[in-house]
Amino acid sequence: MLTPLDDVLREARDQGRGVAAFNVIHLEHAEALTAAAEQVALPVVLQISENTVAFHGSLAPVAAATRVLAERASVPVVLHLDHAVSEPLVDEALGLGFTSVMFDGSRLDDAENRSVTRAVAERCHAAGVSVEAELGEIGGKDGVHAPGVRSRPGEAAVFAADTGIDALAVAVGSSHAMTERTAELDLALIAEIRAAVGVPLVLHGSSGVPDDGIAAAVRAGMTKVNIATHLNSVFTAAVRSRLDADPRLVDTRKYLGPARDAVQAEAARLLELVALR
Repeated sequence: MLTPLDDVLREARDQGRGVAAFNVIHLEHAEALTAAAEQVALPVVLQISENTVAFHGSLAPVAAATRVLAERASVPVVLHLDHAVSEPLVDEALGLGFTSVMFDGSRLDDAENRSVTRAVAERCHAAGVSVEAELGEIGGKDGVHAPGVRSRPGEAAVFAADTGIDALAVAVGSSHAMTERTAELDLALIAEIRAAVGVPLVLHGSSGVPDDGIAAAVRAGMTKVNIATHLNSVFTAAVRSRLDADPRLVDTRKYLGPARDAVQAEAARLLELVALR
């Protein structure tokens, strides 16, 4: 069932558990992730990033397919626009039935980030859509953050209050696009930010965090846990294995199917890990 992000996160935060958020790049991802959530009877956030929109050339087709799967699911599914820097893309997502938007104004100066994020939040809330935002860029993609950069609890609390957002992504030691799970999170800082900020916290770059680190982060106060690169690695490994086993294989279903199954299995495991089961 298609569900607003705020509904899912508030309940999880109150219960001291987390909610896993996974990126959808193509239909096989959306199918695998929805099936995984149904398999373990847990809510899931299906994220479509602005980078994925650029890959497909438009938002509507991949969004429409993902929304149908979300609507037909037996568990709560959030349809989330991830790392949107374009306001027109946010407005398009509202028209396509997204239930959540992550507006990324972190590259703007502080005053403009607050102003634009507040305006986006007001438009989204008027449409019944939840909003996630970010005080400053989470490291990795463009080398913006050194590994030691951290969000400050007081600044995070003021930003969340000033903008009226529903969830806040913070920098606590993770980094985007990591292919090795070696990141060490600042658990004490997570707890400090959780105590200071009135909205659920979001951990970006969780593919680089080992299982025990993810669970510890949720116990310390993280609620939404974003995982993308790790599942891409799982998908690609399954495709490579199938093609290596049969060099004459040309039917795409015969390697995309096993890859989809592999992602479903790993996503189900991660959903339970994040929920602290």
